Amino acid sequence: MIKFCLNGRWIEEADLTPDTTVLRYLRTRKSLTGTKEGCGSGDCGACSVLLGEKQAGKWVYKAINGCITFLAQLHGKSVITIDALADGRSLHPAQQAMVDYHGSQCGFCTPGIIMSLAALHQNVEGEQPSEHQILDALSGNLCRCTGYRPIIDAARNMNEYPDVANVGIWQPEEQLSGEIHNAGTEAERRTRNLRKKKEQSWVVENEAQLKDLLAEHPDARMVAGATDLALEVTQFNKSINKLVSIGAIESLKTIEVTDDKVTFGGAATYAEIEETLTTHYPEFSALLDRLGSRQVRNNGTLGGNVGNASPIGDTPPVLIALGAELELVSKHTHRWLPIDQFFLDYKQTALQSGEYIRAIRVPRLQANQTLKVFKISKRIEDDISAVLAAFVVTSEDGIIKDVRTGFGGMAGIPKAACNVERALVGKPLSEVSFMNAANELPNDFTPLSDVRATAEYRIQVAKGLMRKCALELLEPEKISRIEQVHSAALNPNDVLTAVSGSDKQGEAYHA
Repeated sequence: MIKFCLNGRWIEEADLTPDTTVLRYLRTRKSLTGTKEGCGSGDCGACSVLLGEKQAGKWVYKAINGCITFLAQLHGKSVITIDALADGRSLHPAQQAMVDYHGSQCGFCTPGIIMSLAALHQNVEGEQPSEHQILDALSGNLCRCTGYRPIIDAARNMNEYPDVANVGIWQPEEQLSGEIHNAGTEAERRTRNLRKKKEQSWVVENEAQLKDLLAEHPDARMVAGATDLALEVTQFNKSINKLVSIGAIESLKTIEVTDDKVTFGGAATYAEIEETLTTHYPEFSALLDRLGSRQVRNNGTLGGNVGNASPIGDTPPVLIALGAELELVSKHTHRWLPIDQFFLDYKQTALQSGEYIRAIRVPRLQANQTLKVFKISKRIEDDISAVLAAFVVTSEDGIIKDVRTGFGGMAGIPKAACNVERALVGKPLSEVSFMNAANELPNDFTPLSDVRATAEYRIQVAKGLMRKCALELLEPEKISRIEQVHSAALNPNDVLTAVSGSDKQGEAYHA
């Protein structure tokens, strides 16, 4: 049995399959049909709901995709849907602003858009949200007919309206919420689950429980954010018979910074690691802005992205270039493994039976090291990579002393370009050195052609990114990315020059 708060009322559920999604539960079990079903893959945001967790005595809410979140992940948390956002006949500021600024037409996408804006309004706590915050909040919501101008106008003007006083929904009863994780014996707490015939999911609250459970059920699937795992259910109609939810284990969410490394808990979400990445690895942080949407980053985890072992996952190439290590733990084992030894073949890893990724340890960049990260995709944000390239370049007195690379989309696994690295070491830090080394890419990779890109394109664009890396290292102040163009607010002619490059040399400037 699991317990969670839905629209201000604590409820219990037990007789459900482990792979029941929040969206399916809301619409079919609770008849809360205001939350819409669109893409079923976390792309359009029509299913957005607010998920609350208690922090420092207060419930804090974030927008997530209901279609790719499993019900078991809700244990001990609070969920708010569009159906309860208003207080009687008084609309929430996000709702009223959408009405007054004509942000809705057909209304299918509107509920999800309003929930994203409600999360933004709640978290800025009466302050005026910045343009970046508004665009970030809406990045995971696809408007199919209205156009974004009136929606953005509504976001800019939410503070014109008095807030609703529906306190019971936003801050559920203190006494009951505090008992959720603490009541019962250890054995009773361990059996918190959903069960349907032989199918079962467990909500574990500490690593001791997790180790025991994985030792007993090594075939169980672990879920923290579910932003990829849930696609097996929603897109491929597969069933998950055994599911272990680890999102409540605080020891897997820690972030530790020392003089020479940063260690991220395996279940720390992208949203939770953003500030640390911005401080110590700004290029990595900039990549997060293009990894999924705000809803995905609120739920998805760094360890999940690594453990998923996708050849087009965004974070593994960066971690490979940085020389990260993985802490792998089971009931009987404990070891640290370099991340470049973790990926064995397509979707196959070095994880042994009963093991899980406890933490990711990343070396700090030294004064003579520079990290560069480039993502090529058809859309700027909320899109899958065709090619992702990461470089850590160590240089002294204009000479390349060391290079570490990581590439995604170029092979069946994320991996380094070893021949490229050898071709660069000892060479002058110059565009010529990088372009010569780029000729080694076909010796490192034999990419496949798929719906995102052909093999020839992937090699060509990877060569372009090699050149782009050199240009940015040599002229760090020069605008060379579309994101920089947006923030610089240049005139159209400057934008064309910055994005295309004055010498019109193709892919190297498009990232």
